[in-house]
Amino acid sequence: MMGEHWTYEKAGVHIDLADQTVERIKVLVEKTGRPEVIAGVGGFSGVFRLSGGGSSPCLVAGTDGVGTKLKVAFALGRHDTVGIDLVAMCVNDVLCVGAEPLFFLDYFACGTLDADTLEAVVGGVAEGCRMAGCALLGGETAEMPGMYLPGEYDLAGFTVGLVDEKKMIDGQSIRPGDLVLALPSSGLHSNGFSLVRKVLDTAGISYDAIIDGHPVADELLRPTRIYTRPVLSLIQQVPVKGIAHITGSGIPGNVPRILPPGCGIRIDRKSISLPWIFSIIQQLGNIPDQDMWKTFNMGIGLVLIIGKNDLTSTLHVLSEKGEHPWICGEVIPGERKVDVVG
Repeated sequence: MMGEHWTYEKAGVHIDLADQTVERIKVLVEKTGRPEVIAGVGGFSGVFRLSGGGSSPCLVAGTDGVGTKLKVAFALGRHDTVGIDLVAMCVNDVLCVGAEPLFFLDYFACGTLDADTLEAVVGGVAEGCRMAGCALLGGETAEMPGMYLPGEYDLAGFTVGLVDEKKMIDGQSIRPGDLVLALPSSGLHSNGFSLVRKVLDTAGISYDAIIDGHPVADELLRPTRIYTRPVLSLIQQVPVKGIAHITGSGIPGNVPRILPPGCGIRIDRKSISLPWIFSIIQQLGNIPDQDMWKTFNMGIGLVLIIGKNDLTSTLHVLSEKGEHPWICGEVIPGERKVDVVG
């Protein structure tokens, strides 16, 4: 490949700095602690034990946005799917501890309100909630002249779920020899778009172009998959040991968050059928493999860790729910990190 090597950092996103900043923020957050807090900053979601009751119910909260994928929606004038992305980014996170999302709230902010745009966005949020099985409980619409460029807006949201503390999935039972299963992504989901946009803009490719028979717009705006229903069904029948939502920082940045000390992960690169969009972005941007894996989900939207003896039942339950999982690696002795081999 010819030309400049593009990376997420060159596109303006500094993952390492963000990780370091989170560590600094933890000190501030810890000062607000209450005895009911089980998990806070650093995990996929926050967990808060409700007082009283023999079953130890816990509230699980997650919040997120859609990121610069919104820039693509603005450019194309297509606003009906980013709401699904918003819900997915939140509910998939609370799912990582085995929580069922109960309700969702959204925040829509703009400079000048356009009713059709708002209706399209909230329609996507409602569809995402329907897919996840949670209620769209409410939200906030803020019109702030001068804050946003004409035709642009920002979108954020949060969900609250419920899990019994005794059934919470925390990764502590993970051991070497366990299997790593992948659930496929639908493509980019809602991560890495600062790099994607930089690559396409530098290559002079418009978002509504067609490459190799693929409409680029459809690939870019395909919504993030919501895994709630099949995975909740699975954990009712199989002792899932760990769940990781593959978002920003990819598999190497997300899977170690659920590993106990003494455990690492080996991922078999050859087991993954790379979606077209990743191949074309890497080719156009001359992006090194290491940076692709640290930026994108690379075709895997959710990782499950199970014992070998539970493989058959896991595949059966998920296939009955319309999922197509596959073994993409295994847990190995070592540091809490991911090695991609093959």
